[in-house]
Amino acid sequence: MSTSLFLRAASAAALFVWLGASQAADLNPAAINIKTPDRLTWRKSTGPNSPNQAILFGDPSKPGWYGILVKWDPGKMSRPHFHPNDRYVTVVSGTWYVGTGSKYDPASTKPVPAGSFVTHYAKQIHYDGAKDQEVVLEIVGMGPDTATPAEAK
Repeated sequence: MSTSLFLRAASAAALFVWLGASQAADLNPAAINIKTPDRLTWRKSTGPNSPNQAILFGDPSKPGWYGILVKWDPGKMSRPHFHPNDRYVTVVSGTWYVGTGSKYDPASTKPVPAGSFVTHYAKQIHYDGAKDQEVVLEIVGMGPDTATPAEAK
């Protein structure tokens, strides 16, 4: 292949890619909504061992489907509790630690690496959080989402 023909082919390919990229930028907002990380609104936790949250869709405090991102700071773990409905959790980043039962024992928790999928079953006692690094989770469930304390004293 001659250099001239190669350059024309390369230019045509670059033009095709550029036009495709410019078309993709003009998405119909009635068809798709994109929230880049800089557009997420993180709410600070209210408790000393609670994670920060960003609501992706729905309202966890009301009936219906919701999706949230949860960010655990290193060294923060919840105490034993349960939720009224199943919750579906994807570990986005970090290593999340989970334990079950009403006795709080962080040393007995199981590490769950990024990319893992976990189901928290309704009314089953568990506790979870981060140990040595920040952890980000995506949680999807049916609201209202509440946490009932269940620690054995």
